[in-house]
Amino acid sequence: MQPEHKKKKTHVPLRVNLLFLIVFLLFSLLIMRLGVVQIVYGDDYKREVERTEDITVSYPVPRGRMFDRTGKNIVDNTPSNAITYTNFGVSQSEMLDVAERLALLIDVKPERITQRDMKDHWLRLNQERGDEKVTEEERKTLKNDLEKKEYDQKIYELKLERITENELQELTDEDLEILAIYIKFNSGYALTPQIIKNENVTDEEFAVVSENLQYLPGVDTTTDWERDYPFGNTLKTVLGKVTDTEEGIPKEKLDYFLARDYNRNDRVGKSYLEAQYEDILHGQKMKVKNITDKSGNILETKVVSPGQRGKDLVLTIDMDLQLAVEQILEEELLRAKRSARTGFLDRAFVVLMNPNTGEVLTMAGKQIGKNEETGRTEMQDFALGTISTSYNVGSSVKGATILTGLQTGAITTNTYIHDRPLKIKGTPVKGSYSNNLGTLNPVGALRVSSNVYMFETAIRIGGGHYQYNQPLRIDPAAFNIMRDSFSQFGLGTRTGIDLPNEQIGFKGQSTLPGFLLDLSIGQYDTYTPMQLAQYVSTIANGGYRVQAHLVKEIRDSVNDVDELGPVFEEIQPKILNRLDLKDGWLETVQTGFRQVMTSGTAQRRFADAPYKPAGKTGTAQAFYDGPERHKYKEPPSVMNLSLVGYAPYDKPEVAMSVIVPWAYQGSSGHTANYEIGRRVLDAYFALKQQNR
Repeated sequence: MQPEHKKKKTHVPLRVNLLFLIVFLLFSLLIMRLGVVQIVYGDDYKREVERTEDITVSYPVPRGRMFDRTGKNIVDNTPSNAITYTNFGVSQSEMLDVAERLALLIDVKPERITQRDMKDHWLRLNQERGDEKVTEEERKTLKNDLEKKEYDQKIYELKLERITENELQELTDEDLEILAIYIKFNSGYALTPQIIKNENVTDEEFAVVSENLQYLPGVDTTTDWERDYPFGNTLKTVLGKVTDTEEGIPKEKLDYFLARDYNRNDRVGKSYLEAQYEDILHGQKMKVKNITDKSGNILETKVVSPGQRGKDLVLTIDMDLQLAVEQILEEELLRAKRSARTGFLDRAFVVLMNPNTGEVLTMAGKQIGKNEETGRTEMQDFALGTISTSYNVGSSVKGATILTGLQTGAITTNTYIHDRPLKIKGTPVKGSYSNNLGTLNPVGALRVSSNVYMFETAIRIGGGHYQYNQPLRIDPAAFNIMRDSFSQFGLGTRTGIDLPNEQIGFKGQSTLPGFLLDLSIGQYDTYTPMQLAQYVSTIANGGYRVQAHLVKEIRDSVNDVDELGPVFEEIQPKILNRLDLKDGWLETVQTGFRQVMTSGTAQRRFADAPYKPAGKTGTAQAFYDGPERHKYKEPPSVMNLSLVGYAPYDKPEVAMSVIVPWAYQGSSGHTANYEIGRRVLDAYFALKQQNR
């Protein structure tokens, strides 16, 4: 057994030696590999290490477009050549070198250069002469008195102060052009593309810059865009504006947008539809990863995300109808202006709405004003005034007064009141336009537009009792009762339209009894044209207040300029509230509105209309508060004209409001509200017939 034992022991050292040999060979290979890396590829890897970290830059994409309900393009993007600069963290001197090279290739006008900019640039170009402007004695004194940072700042300020006008004249046109480019370089934020030139970039400039990008670190050529309006100024005040690259994000919204991955110089919607739907129209940015060396030279570029143009909006507006209504407004406004006592007349408004869905079909406003550049009088777009301005509208609101009286129990559908002048002690006589209107029920009161019927209704709502030439006492709470009821129709409250800054109008502050009577006939609180359209829509559709809206659909974007993409979201009608009414109440007002057109105050203009309209006219004695009011110690008395309507009365498909503020002075004048209303409804049904 012993020899066997010895034999086994002799094999152990052999295996250990073999293991050591393998380890030795592996270490040898590793050392050889390290040598190859160090000696052969050392410079390559050193350059790789000296690269900066990968930098991802976001590039904006074109905004979404806007179309009308029939597919007509009303807001588009016009592409243009652009030259940009992205600061990858290089020094000021390196930036100035690039600006000098770029100035040789493109033409940039030296605009918006301040005297301080010129002085800074003079010092950059004349460092030795600048240093000579502060004596050694001054430097020693300041060095003893100030900290290092304050000292450097003070020395620089002294240099700036001592640069003369003659020295600034030394800057050549070429210097100023370089300065203009350098200022734009500096106005951008790190890692954010900054537009250097995007207007009138010639094909030659674009090509030569593209060919020399390797000598222009941070500079790039790209395609930029500007908003284009195929229909000119039509609806432009409502469509809104977009900031330019120099404006960037408004300061008041900076934090909001930065938190949503915007760059500071991104263009954003700054008003109305552009602002309201910014999140939809902005799109998803293209993200590009740049790998650069320490000098900022781009070594490699990779597209991380191609980006996506903003989604498109399909509006509820019918542009053919909008244009037709605007032409009618212009013609009738100018015709009325030729009438007597129309010195204050300068505007008119029309809103057309689908009463069942709240879709705004037309949002038109026209104003006679002066061109800011030429000073000439012209007809200007004022569609925005349909939500931003409010007026006393007169008898158009009497439908709401009747329904408020019915809801509160102040009257019934069979209540008869004799129309006669009312004399409240200490106040002027209040009455209707005629003393021969007779004894009326609610339908008749609407047909002939009886003020007295509304006065009596308001008095009863307030718990008062009228006696000739006696004081009238009412419960002040009646103001809130009537206003709360009116708001259920959309009067004196926001319509919910998808636009910012909608006004609700002004409420009178006094609670004296006489003002409650004025409130009942639309001569105390003020209302917007959009509110009037929602009010009459509520009556037309059976008592549902439907939210007004301008966007019908949101569509995914497609590359084809003329093509609409698939529906991303369809805006559904939203009911804000329903009137609490008993059977017969709403029908009473609807019947009264129909009789207004067939045998009442508007019969002269609407009795023969084939589309069977219903509605209510209004004339309000008001005070002028327009742009010329500062010329008068006391506001002049004027008449506002209004008209609300819908058609056909038995199956409404369109609702309308018309307001002509400050129409004339005196007790009588033109009837532009009638003329506009009839022509507008005619145009609606003519276009409907034409498009079948």
